[in-house]
Amino acid sequence: MSIISFQEIIDSVEKLSLDEQDYLFELIKKRRIEKRRLEIAANAKATLESFKQGTAKTGSVNDLMKEQLRKV
Repeated sequence: MSIISFQEIIDSVEKLSLDEQDYLFELIKKRRIEKRRLEIAANAKATLESFKQGTAKTGSVNDLMKEQLRKV
């Protein structure tokens, strides 16, 4: 498997028509949004699981900041 350089990718995209470029950009944007959505869902699931197990910490932002400053 060969690795394509970033510049080669840019050169290839520039060879596409404007409509194809627009389609590609929208496709990439939608895929990034979906990937981020999946990451958020996974984080939420892990947080809920921690909460159910009693290992999640609760408190205000100030509480969290105080705890972090004590570690320094």
